Amino acid sequence: MKKIFQFYIDGFRGMTLGRTLWAIILIKLFILFFVLKLFFFPNLLKKNFSNDKDRGDHVIENFIKSK
Repeated sequence: MKKIFQFYIDGFRGMTLGRTLWAIILIKLFILFFVLKLFFFPNLLKKNFSNDKDRGDHVIENFIKSK
């Protein structure tokens, strides 16, 4: 197991283009999951209900409600 781990460490150390590509991928993931969530997906339960009991009751009511 240690040899496999060492193999990957040596491979990542030797990368030049790959390191740049991984940086771009990580920056894109950060933008997707953190920045977009802040602006486009507000926490509606926290905004519409004042405590956890009300939030829980609302969620349970909507799960049980048949369409």
